[in-house]
Amino acid sequence: MKALTLLSLLLVSFSLLANENNASLDTYLSDLKKKQFDYDYNKNDEESSQLRDSWIAPLQLSYSYSKSDPYGTEQTTQNAAIKMSQPIFQSGGIYYGIRYANALKLYNDYTIDVAKRKMIKDTVSILMQLKKADLQEKRQVLQIENADINLAQKQEEYLSGRLDSGFLDDAIIQRNVVKQALFDIQNSKEELITQFQVLSDLDYTKAPIPYLEFIKEEDFLKNNIVLKQNESQIEKDRYYKNVTIAKYLPQVSFNAGYNWQKSEGQLFSQTDGERDYYNYGVSVSMPLDINMFNDIASVRIDYLKSQVVQEDKKLELTKTFEQVLHNIDNIDKKIKLSSENMELYAKLLDDTKSLYDAGYKTEYDVENLQNSLDIQKIDTKIYEIDKQLELLTLYEMYVNNGE
Repeated sequence: MKALTLLSLLLVSFSLLANENNASLDTYLSDLKKKQFDYDYNKNDEESSQLRDSWIAPLQLSYSYSKSDPYGTEQTTQNAAIKMSQPIFQSGGIYYGIRYANALKLYNDYTIDVAKRKMIKDTVSILMQLKKADLQEKRQVLQIENADINLAQKQEEYLSGRLDSGFLDDAIIQRNVVKQALFDIQNSKEELITQFQVLSDLDYTKAPIPYLEFIKEEDFLKNNIVLKQNESQIEKDRYYKNVTIAKYLPQVSFNAGYNWQKSEGQLFSQTDGERDYYNYGVSVSMPLDINMFNDIASVRIDYLKSQVVQEDKKLELTKTFEQVLHNIDNIDKKIKLSSENMELYAKLLDDTKSLYDAGYKTEYDVENLQNSLDIQKIDTKIYEIDKQLELLTLYEMYVNNGE
C-alpha cells in the first residue's frame, strides 16, 4: 500500500507523444481500417438525422388516369391529390423523440470511439511487443554466446581431465535450450509482424512507439470514454422512457388535403369537366393498450439498470487502475534490481579485465561478464516497454482532450 500511495503522489498528467514527430495515434491504423470507421460515423449521422426528423409526416402524393369505352364512346378520368396528417402535439413525445435521437447519436458515436480505441490499442500493443521481441532476440543471442563460452570452457576442462562428462552434457543441453528459446522468440515475432500488418500500413522497424506518461486516478475516471459511453446510455434510456410514456398519451394531428379531378365523355353523369377542392382539420387520438403499463415498466427498468451499470463500471475501472499501478510498482522493482546487477557486473568486468591483463583470467571470462552486463541493460529496456504496455491499458479508455 505504501508503494501504491507513493506512486499515486507521483502521478501528474497523462499525454501521448508519438516520439519525435508527435503524430496522432490514428496514423498507426491502416487506411482501410480508418475508412471503415469513417463510414461508421457517417452512417450514424445519417441514421440519427432520420430518427430525429421522423416526427415530420410525409406528404402523400397520388395521381390516377383511366380510359374506357363501354358504350362506344371514349371516357377518361383523371384524379390527383395531395394529403398530409401531421402530428402537432404528442404530450411531449416530439420533444423527447428529438432528444432521444440526439442521445442515441452520441451513444453510437461513443460506441464507435470505443471500438476504434480498442483497435488502436491492439495495434500499438503489438508494435510494443515487436520492439520488445527485438530486444529479447538480442538478449537471447547474448545468452547463446555465454552458453557457447560455458561449453568451450567445459570442453577444455573435460579434455584436460579436470571435469567429468556429466558437466559437459549439461553445458550442451543448456546451449540447446537457449538456442531453442531463440527460435521460439523468432517464431512469435513473425506472428506479431503478421498481426501488425493486418492492422497497420507502417513498417514496424521504422514506426516509433508512443511514450505514455502517468495519469491521476481522478482524471482517469473523469475523462474515461467507457464511463462517458455509459453516461450517454443513461441519457438515451431516460429519453426513451419518456418517449414510450408519451406514445400512450393524447396526440393531436393536423390533417389537410387538396384534390383535383377531370372527366371527359361521361354519358350518364354530371361530373364531366374539371373540378378541385380542399379539406383540412384536426384530429385527436389516444391508444388504449393492455400492454401499456408493462411496456412503460420495462423501459423504466432499463433506465434504472443503466445507472447501476455506471456505478459498477466506476468500481471496476478503479480496481483496474489500482492493478495497473501495482503491476508498474513490480516492474519498477525489476528495473531497480537490473540497475543493481549492472553496477555489480560493471565492477566485476573492470576487475576481470585487470586480472586478464595480468594473466589470471581468460578472454572467456571477460566476454561472459560483458555479455551479462549487456543482458541487464537490455532487461531494463524490456521492463520499460512492459510499463508502457501497462499504461496502454489506461490510455485505451482515456479521452485526451477531455471531451
